[in-house]
Amino acid sequence: MSTFNLPDLGEGLAEAEILEWHVKVGDHLRVDQPMVSVETAKAVVEVPAPFSGIVIALHGAAGDIIATGAPLIDFDSGTVVGTMPQPDEEEHFEPAAGPARTRPDGAAPRVRAMPAARAAAKRLGVDIETLAGSGRGGLVTLDDVLAHGSATAPTSQPPAGAAALRGTRRVMAQSMSASRDQIAGSTVCDDADIHAWKQRGDYMVRLMRALVCAWRAEPALNAWYHADSQSRTLLDYIDLAVAIDTPAGLIVPVVRGVEGKSPEELRAALAEQKQAAHEKRTAPQDLRGFTLMLSNFGTLAGRYGIPLVVPPAVAILGAGKVREDAVAVAGTVCAHRRMPLSLSFDHRCITGGEACRFLAAAIADLEKSE
Repeated sequence: MSTFNLPDLGEGLAEAEILEWHVKVGDHLRVDQPMVSVETAKAVVEVPAPFSGIVIALHGAAGDIIATGAPLIDFDSGTVVGTMPQPDEEEHFEPAAGPARTRPDGAAPRVRAMPAARAAAKRLGVDIETLAGSGRGGLVTLDDVLAHGSATAPTSQPPAGAAALRGTRRVMAQSMSASRDQIAGSTVCDDADIHAWKQRGDYMVRLMRALVCAWRAEPALNAWYHADSQSRTLLDYIDLAVAIDTPAGLIVPVVRGVEGKSPEELRAALAEQKQAAHEKRTAPQDLRGFTLMLSNFGTLAGRYGIPLVVPPAVAILGAGKVREDAVAVAGTVCAHRRMPLSLSFDHRCITGGEACRFLAAAIADLEKSE
């Protein structure tokens, strides 16, 4: 018998929700035949069969949450010829004989563990270095981490009627928890006077162009911050994560290479990502690798806000509801249309001066007539 574990589907998440099985016990599968549909990182993904053989057992039913690296399906003996990545290659090798090697600094050797086990340990707050592995050669497995996490978890139960977060809302909770735990957030606000615009609307395209201008004036905010090494990577392109509100929850797909796209290309890319988000067919690769973030929450309501940065990015611009304000112009009071802006940034690596210069450059571009 061969067991196929849920692979990392390229999104860096620790779990997925089973939506629908396409096979049942006793079925004979061919390589690359769709086995199951799962939802992870707000996208529905079909997992193909990595073996040719008979289905022996299914681990989980529709609605169950399966950890990355946990058993998904059992087959009879077969040959692995598919291309789905396996998360636990390390456990197929016996440790080398001889005494354990110490680190150069003299510390104890790092415990051997499956990648999925390390990811789960980080999420559950488990010190994996203290665990005794039950796998081959003392390898710490996902089951070891989950067992320890269950033993040390609080015993309090959710109130009656509480429902577990699933799908999009579950991923949002994880992203916002990462923002809370990892980001030293700060926000600066101002308004762009857009009364001179010759063409109303088209806010998103103008905001995207303004971000490109702001990046050229102050490159520091289009970057990734690496907390472990206290270093950052300045990026010479903008892959912009755009917040899209859908009935299923918030989805944040990425528009690639914003700095090199024409207004027509930006409109087309936005329209495609919005349609994909509403149809729940956003590709996994379109949900990661963003360098900068944009939220046009003013299309719904709200003037100013405190948008939350999601690591490893360091900045997000929020645009509030456009309205007419009374402003002083050449000694008289006039009604001008103004767009409120809220720029949140990671104060660990971005100074207030850098953030203000970035915001000022964005406003300067937004205030142009066209």
